[in-house]
Amino acid sequence: MRFILIDKVVSLQAGRQIKAVKNVSLSEEYLADHFPTFPVLPGVLLLEGLIESASWLVRQTENFAHSMILLEQARNVKYKSFLAPGCQIEYTVEAKTIEENVSSFTGFGISQGERIVEARFALKHFNLAEKDSSMAAVDAQVIESLKKRWELLR
Repeated sequence: MRFILIDKVVSLQAGRQIKAVKNVSLSEEYLADHFPTFPVLPGVLLLEGLIESASWLVRQTENFAHSMILLEQARNVKYKSFLAPGCQIEYTVEAKTIEENVSSFTGFGISQGERIVEARFALKHFNLAEKDSSMAAVDAQVIESLKKRWELLR
């Protein structure tokens, strides 16, 4: 199963802030198992929406310098309500720092005027070739694929 938790980037200020939206559809596979009689977007995927948003902010700020952007740490994650099929969530993520290999953020998601999730988190970014030079071609392929997906999100 492939999870893409951002449908559209609404606004981006490189190095500072990103706003993105996710529309929840009843056809999303994980909803069949996550409370089948009361389907809601799982909390971990709400958090992943914030992380994915921040990853796009890093990519744009650093001109797609890294193939890998991963969660390093999540703190103060608060889930305040549920997000059901048919709803839309708007993620707002603000950069505290974006450095060469690490970055930190605060973010929240709002649906129908209600805050659904909020968190403070850090990401690490790197290229596979940093540990194994034979992976440079893989880095290039991943980055090219991400650039193509970015064109769809904007």
